[in-house]
Amino acid sequence: MTIDWKGVMPAVTTKFTDQDTLDLQMFEVNINAQIEAGVHGIILGGTLGEASTLSDEEKRILVKTTVNIVKSKVPVIINIAEQTTKGAIEAARKAEEDGASGLMMLPPMRYKAGDRETVIYFKEVAKSTHLPIMIYNNPVDYKIEVTLDMFEELLAFDNIKAVKESTRDISNVTRIKNRFGDRLKILSGVDTLALESLLMGADGWVAGLVDAFPAETVAIYELQKAGKIKEAIAIYRWFLPLLELDINPKLVQNIKLAEVATGIGTENVRAPRLPLVGEERKTVLKVIENGLKTRPELPDYKNSDLM
Repeated sequence: MTIDWKGVMPAVTTKFTDQDTLDLQMFEVNINAQIEAGVHGIILGGTLGEASTLSDEEKRILVKTTVNIVKSKVPVIINIAEQTTKGAIEAARKAEEDGASGLMMLPPMRYKAGDRETVIYFKEVAKSTHLPIMIYNNPVDYKIEVTLDMFEELLAFDNIKAVKESTRDISNVTRIKNRFGDRLKILSGVDTLALESLLMGADGWVAGLVDAFPAETVAIYELQKAGKIKEAIAIYRWFLPLLELDINPKLVQNIKLAEVATGIGTENVRAPRLPLVGEERKTVLKVIENGLKTRPELPDYKNSDLM
């Protein structure tokens, strides 16, 4: 399936049962809620998907299950976060075999690769697969930055299509547009900077709180796209306290609590993560409860005639 690399793409959470196995029933409930809201793709196995705790077999089950659920309505993208080039190439092969439409890729994990090593890592994977690739550029959390000069080399490969822009520097959107035009699609990877990034020319939003609030997230994207900036800002201002739950070391637990509150998830996480307790839990629940109490009525953002 072709990927346009635009719109809202949820980085979905992985659902677990009380016995610490994949909860595919609740997973399907959430995926269907995303599709109903109008998302433009599904991303599996990111940080929110607790990728580092998943076995290869579980990742393959998630890809196959999601492909079956979405039935070609939207593309299914799997994140690759491997320690070795060999492992990343193998992960790409499995993703293609299992029906994924594309890849999101982090630089090498654990080892802090230099610029040349990072570029060659991405090139070797790009050469090995037909799948289109979005490079996840998050030097804040993963300590390796993919610079514009590095992208200049990487864009020699036609299947490197997009960047998940998580540098936290809004002006980087303009730098990328000035240098590469539309050759490199930009998806904001930071919930609290998403609307600002879209207004500066980003093509889409890899979102986190969308997992609990899919309609509100898609509404912001569609409204700003239609030029209804005032309406988009109003929803975004309501959303910001919730979006801040995403820029926190406990983002997985935070967002899973929000999913419980909106009825499309469970609180189960995989150890070493543990559910929130004490004052930390109370603080997060208060943010969620306040958001639900003031939840805005959305315009008919899916009706193009009204936009």
